Amino acid sequence: MRYLPSLNPGYLTDLIDILAKIKAGPLFGPTLPPEAYTPINLSKENPELQGVELGDPKACQGYIDKVLNWNKATIAYGGYLEQRNLYSGNAAFETGEERRDVHLGVDYWTKAGTKVLTPLDGEIHSFKNNAVKGDYGPTIILKHTEDGFIFYSLYGHLSLESLTGLYVGKQFKKGEVLASLGTPEENVNYAPHLHFQLILNLHGKQGDYLGVCRKSEVQFYKNNCPDPNLLFSL
Repeated sequence: MRYLPSLNPGYLTDLIDILAKIKAGPLFGPTLPPEAYTPINLSKENPELQGVELGDPKACQGYIDKVLNWNKATIAYGGYLEQRNLYSGNAAFETGEERRDVHLGVDYWTKAGTKVLTPLDGEIHSFKNNAVKGDYGPTIILKHTEDGFIFYSLYGHLSLESLTGLYVGKQFKKGEVLASLGTPEENVNYAPHLHFQLILNLHGKQGDYLGVCRKSEVQFYKNNCPDPNLLFSL
């Protein structure tokens, strides 16, 4: 049985209650109206994705553009605990008897170069260019403290420029520009998007944390990576 060091059930419940009450700022904008966002379904159950090779950034972008145009939106979002075919054929996700295909964050699909804002006051915990196919590419992890509780937010698939000038402990205020989205060449071959993930315990990781798990591990990671919609209510 896997367990989360230092996270007892009471702590977990209290922290989730706090997350639900936090008034977070937007990840983009800040002038984008609610109608600029539209949900997108990239799960293996979506019949519209039959024949769409999501692992090809051009094919994936084609489907995203279709959803954005149909809904007259700027940003397509979704994916928390979504089981996807997006990672099929990638050796990094096929190790062991059970593939990793359950997504642990929320993805925001929009144009490369789009500025990412800091939704909460925080400081740089760590950052890294995870430049392996299937990984995040340039990644930033912020550390947050609310009512005495510590948790983290991860920002993946950024531009290389986003890592310039960073150092551990650098402070960011809510609403400040944190980064920008990378191109497929920078973000290790994905259509441009932000992977945003909340994490309670990093388990010693620096500049990286698992963003896709096996189905058999969902409960473990669900406890450690709460739904980001607790902050944004999209």
